[in-house]
Amino acid sequence: MNERIDAPMAEIAVFVAVAQTGSFTRAAEDLGSSKSNVGKAVQRLENRLGTKLFQRTTRAVRLTEDGETYLAAAQDALDGLREAEQQLAARRSEPVGRVKIDLPAGFGRLLLPSFIQLREKYPKLTLEMALTDRMSDPVGEGWDVVVRIGTLPQDSELTVRKLCDLRLGLYASPDYLERRGKVMSLAALTDHDAIVFRGPSGRLRAWTVQDGTHIREVSLSPVLVLADGQALVEAAVAGFGITQILDRVALPYVRSGRLIHLLPEADTDGPPVHAIISLGQKMAAKTRAVVNHLADTLQQTAE
Repeated sequence: MNERIDAPMAEIAVFVAVAQTGSFTRAAEDLGSSKSNVGKAVQRLENRLGTKLFQRTTRAVRLTEDGETYLAAAQDALDGLREAEQQLAARRSEPVGRVKIDLPAGFGRLLLPSFIQLREKYPKLTLEMALTDRMSDPVGEGWDVVVRIGTLPQDSELTVRKLCDLRLGLYASPDYLERRGKVMSLAALTDHDAIVFRGPSGRLRAWTVQDGTHIREVSLSPVLVLADGQALVEAAVAGFGITQILDRVALPYVRSGRLIHLLPEADTDGPPVHAIISLGQKMAAKTRAVVNHLADTLQQTAE
């Protein structure tokens, strides 16, 4: 302990040490201070409280009635502080507390079931999620983790971790293909109904396809235009037509037989997926657990 003991909490700690040892000398030894400083700290506390806490004799130091009352309260307070310190230390090493996550709408619905496993692994973790396709502000809006697809703005206040790469492919439902016929080539797309995504800029997103050794864009007259990524998938599953979506989003529907992957050779590289984390001190264990879970889950969906 520092030789200067003038903070009220420090004075309380000195008082408790004297009460527990029954001696100013032994309390000073335990605290690494001097008998004089210990005596002054107790005196300051008594002056602040306006009462005597100890009866002092040449042979012993005993608590007064007021001292006994104050000791009980002081021990409760110090015990509470020690418990809080232990909890804070645990938070640094164990994922504990709330993590706010902002996810793209379609990706969020894809990943949502996997968070059950995360909760089972870390039962002291609480998750708060938003599913939105807009570019959220991690710092200004208080998000711990923002997951976004595509090119990210440069920002020195943010740290970014790449979670995975994506592929873009063409998909349609079995019912639609049964009604309209199979798609055997890129040229045949012009005879089919297209479901097209309208991006945040307001522009329709053309399909990017691999045509032999070249990558080119295919612009079709859509029968349905949607600005929601999940709605794009649901429209394809419902049989509206063919759409181009991300492989990780489409995979569960392909495995369940609700979508069919068309012309796999026409797939192209899609945008990367990043986790955006606000900079600060060392990343909290709870945030790291969520980011690691996202990366592991997205890796598994590709296998």
